[in-house]
Amino acid sequence: MAITNPKRYTITAALPYANGPVHIGHLAGVYIPADVYSRYLRSRGRDVKFVCGSDEHGVPITIRAKKEGITPQQAVDKYHELIKKSFSDFNISFDIYSRTSSKTHAETASNFFRKLYEEGKFIEQTTQQYFDEKAQQFLADRYIVGTCPKCGNDGAYGDQCESCGTSLNATDLINPKSTLSGEPPVLRETKHWYLPLDQYEPWLREWIVEGHKSDWKTNVYGQCKSWIDQGLQPRAVTRDLDWGVPVPVEGAEGKVLYVWFDAPIGYISATKDLTPEWELYWKDQETKLVHFIGKDNIVFHCIIFPAMLKAHGDYVLPDNVPANEFLNLEGDKISTSRNWAVWLHEYLEDLPGKADVLRYVLCANAPETKDNDFTWKDFQARNNNELLAIFGNFINRAVVLTHKYYNGAIPARGELTEFDKEVMASLAAFPEKIAASLEQYRFKEALGELMNLARLGNKYLADTEPWKLFKTDPARVETIMNIALQISASLTILAEPFLPETAIKLANMLQYTPGKWDQAGSPDLLPAGHVIGEAALLFEKIEDAVMEAQVQKLLDTKKANELANAVAAPAKEDITFDDFSKIDIRIGTILEAEKVAKTKKLLKLKVDTGLDQRTIVSGIAEHFNPEEIIGQQVSVLVNLAPREIKGILSQGMLLMAENADGSLAFMQPSKPVVNGGGVS
Repeated sequence: MAITNPKRYTITAALPYANGPVHIGHLAGVYIPADVYSRYLRSRGRDVKFVCGSDEHGVPITIRAKKEGITPQQAVDKYHELIKKSFSDFNISFDIYSRTSSKTHAETASNFFRKLYEEGKFIEQTTQQYFDEKAQQFLADRYIVGTCPKCGNDGAYGDQCESCGTSLNATDLINPKSTLSGEPPVLRETKHWYLPLDQYEPWLREWIVEGHKSDWKTNVYGQCKSWIDQGLQPRAVTRDLDWGVPVPVEGAEGKVLYVWFDAPIGYISATKDLTPEWELYWKDQETKLVHFIGKDNIVFHCIIFPAMLKAHGDYVLPDNVPANEFLNLEGDKISTSRNWAVWLHEYLEDLPGKADVLRYVLCANAPETKDNDFTWKDFQARNNNELLAIFGNFINRAVVLTHKYYNGAIPARGELTEFDKEVMASLAAFPEKIAASLEQYRFKEALGELMNLARLGNKYLADTEPWKLFKTDPARVETIMNIALQISASLTILAEPFLPETAIKLANMLQYTPGKWDQAGSPDLLPAGHVIGEAALLFEKIEDAVMEAQVQKLLDTKKANELANAVAAPAKEDITFDDFSKIDIRIGTILEAEKVAKTKKLLKLKVDTGLDQRTIVSGIAEHFNPEEIIGQQVSVLVNLAPREIKGILSQGMLLMAENADGSLAFMQPSKPVVNGGGVS
């Protein structure tokens, strides 16, 4: 059951692999909801530690290092800094962003393992595992690929199929092969230590299936129940690798802690580096532990890590694991290997100053209960039609009119109409409305309520029309503007978890130091006579051309992927040398080029072949402009029988190369050749 009235909160966000940059899928699935929740709790005056760090062990690191020709340490150093900066640029307010290659983490993970080992909590087994005879090493799961037995995907890894999401053992794969050598691996005996999850199955069933049915998200609860219902099996906690935390017992030379065992302990080691009082945040039963993760990590954080904590005996268990589903991009699954992503560090290079816009769009479109799709069209619409037209428009109106009518000094409220009272009552209710959604991890709903407050302000000004009353009823206008500005002040508090940069801009505009959450909704945040600053735009309109550039960037990526993955057409039937010797190919120069009337594909060319100047009709008009190809040297089949095409006698054929995307390129010499030179 959920903890009520905890003394403190430990909030964790999934440790990203330090094998590449982070993208919008990471931000939407994990880090924005975790940050919104942490900022909200701080605003409520709660004791919060928000911890994260780079996951720097495991096979993805060694694969990346090998690909880049650097050491694993150099790889994690590079990507740790890039990831850390990206999170900072998007104002993810970690109390610490640590790393699992730290000395503190090595000691913490080693001590954790040793305690369980000494208490007999592990099973020691010698089993057969895949070995690459050519590379002369045991293969970790990510070094093995094959066909998924569940869905038939032929690119499944030895631990998981990323197509259907099924967790696998390497021996489950059909037709496995090593990613190191490309050869089929063989099975060899090796000794490892296992966490006997089957022994914790009754406890996990009681703790999750009975204890968290009502308060965990249905997608999280359902996946956990499915795993438990299928029956849990012992899971290895060590691996034959040379990169990671060494197994701290005798007889384990050449072995390291398996990354799934090592990584979640990183939350604990990060908290150790953060505060000497770290044990309060991990061992006191009045602490609420909340893990923010993506759905691919549910089993690790809801079943395996809790079993580890239970086996250890000293630690609190997760109170909630509000995992999100996946975010797709323009109708296609985000893929780091295909570069099909919007990378955070590139986003701010292309759209500087718009971190809050992306935070808003990703939260408004968060994949909380199902996979969602990010599109640049939706991004533009949400910025222009919501942030700019509703939130920004209301604030701009309120501030501009206050300067126009009162030189920036807030007027006093006078007599209230029934409409004023209704608006102020609605204002007072918003902090609790938004809080109720956040407490239930419904971040889209909470953001919707925040925007409803901005809509309330916008509608209030539109309905009261102070610009029409200023000359005839100035006292009424004073009341209207006072209420509008009180709404604005509340927005600085309530928007801060979602739009931290915007909240700071708004607070500076109002010359107001935002109070705590519970002060929002008050009609007296800004006293009469308080002078506010000049109006400044909170948001800017995003033009079509900016979005078209981002879409084109993705199209270029898709085209590059198609070219990289293109498979050559099969070879034609063999011919004899005598057949080949009959072909006469010469180098020629295009002298003239024009489109053939009433056709889309044909160009009429005059080509100097060295033998003569002849007319050739070629179907290349959709690929080349006539004026651009004059003077180009080309390969010409000169002994092709003449043929009439669209009333023009064509005397030969140009040789072209076709790309995977259908585009054409001339077959031409690398340096100028005398016309008539033979190609052999």
